[in-house]
Amino acid sequence: MLNVGKIEEGFVLDHIKAGKSLAIYEHLQLDKLDCTVAIIKNAKSDKMGKKDILKVECDIDMLDLDILAFIDHNITVNVIKNGEIVAKKELVLPKQIKNVIKCHNPRCITSIEQELPHIFILADPEREVYRCKYCEEKYREGAKKF
Repeated sequence: MLNVGKIEEGFVLDHIKAGKSLAIYEHLQLDKLDCTVAIIKNAKSDKMGKKDILKVECDIDMLDLDILAFIDHNITVNVIKNGEIVAKKELVLPKQIKNVIKCHNPRCITSIEQELPHIFILADPEREVYRCKYCEEKYREGAKKF
């Protein structure tokens, strides 16, 4: 039995699809923060079979909920204060994401103007489809992220 101690102040990301925790760690840039991070991979879950969990002991304001929701809006975000869960945050797909994914259209202005931010707009919330703001190229799952 694995035992990871509780945190006093921070957040716990629960119900992460198995194997996605390292991508979340990178995209949230948790390696750049001076805080304690516990990554639990392939934990048993009645609901999901297997899941990942991230425990982060730092200020909740350090968490970019838009990036997290883009990666997986079904993740449960538990806010911890004084060792107890004080809130659970619902994630919704962001209407726009900036510099999380790149446009792969070679004719897109972002290919020529390198300093332009890569902005994608939520075009179809039901199908979770994002399109480039500049050329309307559809984001493909598995395409290179930043």
